[in-house]
Amino acid sequence: MLCTAEFEYDAATAISKGRRERQEDALAADFLAGTGTGFAVLADGMGGHAAGDVASKIVVTEVFSELKLRTDDPGALEQSIGAVLQQAASGANACLGEYASHQPQARGMGATLLAPVLFSDRLYWISVGDSPLYLFRDGALIRLNADHSMAAEIDRLAAQGRMDPAEAASHPDRHCVTSVLTGADIPRIDCRSTPVRLQHGDIVLAASDGLQFLEEEEIAAVLAAECGSSSARIGAALMRQLEVLNAAEQDNAAFCVIKPIDPQAALPAQAQPSALPMDAPVLDPPPAEQPPAPPRQRSGRRVITLLASATWDSAPAARRNKTDASA
Repeated sequence: MLCTAEFEYDAATAISKGRRERQEDALAADFLAGTGTGFAVLADGMGGHAAGDVASKIVVTEVFSELKLRTDDPGALEQSIGAVLQQAASGANACLGEYASHQPQARGMGATLLAPVLFSDRLYWISVGDSPLYLFRDGALIRLNADHSMAAEIDRLAAQGRMDPAEAASHPDRHCVTSVLTGADIPRIDCRSTPVRLQHGDIVLAASDGLQFLEEEEIAAVLAAECGSSSARIGAALMRQLEVLNAAEQDNAAFCVIKPIDPQAALPAQAQPSALPMDAPVLDPPPAEQPPAPPRQRSGRRVITLLASATWDSAPAARRNKTDASA
């Protein structure tokens, strides 16, 4: 039997359209007060592909429903969490394929998937694509999940001395996604079925790549400054930082901030209820009163189809500096 720590969670979500014409991020979370369990599901529709907004909603709806149906028995869910998460991803992927087969205009749509699941002090997840899952601990921001983009491969070549670091940083293929849900075979899935143990003071941050218009150092600075605040206040601070950046090509941004808390202690100042609605609050920045800042180096996201058979990644990836955008 797993040794447990009695944690509950203070969680909050935020989503913004940024400067894009459509909202292609979707996000839902369920953290019921007093249960010590919860989860979030995030999907980023593929920019430049047909019906990316529809794809992200399908993925979130299907995975959220699969997990919610099983939360009545948290013990059984945790014992089979790896199989359940893989089944949920496969089901969502099949739904995308079924929808596209009856809607010709939607063929080619796709979405990333990121779903962290927590039981007391234990964190599991599944992810497909480049949406980051971060852990902030002791002042350091660590990326936990695999980065299914060419950026990870290019950075590895640079680390091995096989590519010049400056060339790697500006490589035109950095933003190509190597695995995504499209209704076809899923090339890579990162499914963490053994837990990462959380500690008091940790902050878990599940996000779409729109948050990565901020450098990881900037994200870490916000979390360090607000680490004693509620998750809702942390989320608002991250959104304000995106507004301050005022990037001309700001992508959709969606994220869920999750803080483990001692159930015997009071919630941080201005804490919000832990139960979150299916429709996350939309926080769009007001129109800028000054010209937007020049864009940081970005290019439209593309999908690279891997010819190899599906790969199941079970270990967390090393931290990556990733800056990507979807149309």
